[in-house]
Amino acid sequence: MAEDETGEVPKLPPDARLESLDKRLERLQQAEADKQAKAQVDPNMRIAQLVIGYLLGGPLGGALIGWGLDSLFGTFPRLLLLMLFLGFGASVWNIVRISRNPPSQGHKTKS
Repeated sequence: MAEDETGEVPKLPPDARLESLDKRLERLQQAEADKQAKAQVDPNMRIAQLVIGYLLGGPLGGALIGWGLDSLFGTFPRLLLLMLFLGFGASVWNIVRISRNPPSQGHKTKS
């Protein structure tokens, strides 16, 4: 761009298209911010999802590991049942651990 005598680039008149674009962008950003505010997850729902995940994942994961160990060692029902109950115990322990924190504080992964 051409510089004037002071060495500065002269200001150009504002473009109506750019102003319109800025206004539309601000409206869309505000609408997105409103949508995000409405989409906040309730802390109680988050804890409920954690509890369901622990109750399903602990026993299923333990049973899967027990089945694998049973097929490896040839002791079919023993390790499957042991790991199933250990998985259930671990899930109950995790539920007790997260129930000690009120929902307003949120879930902490380390106790």
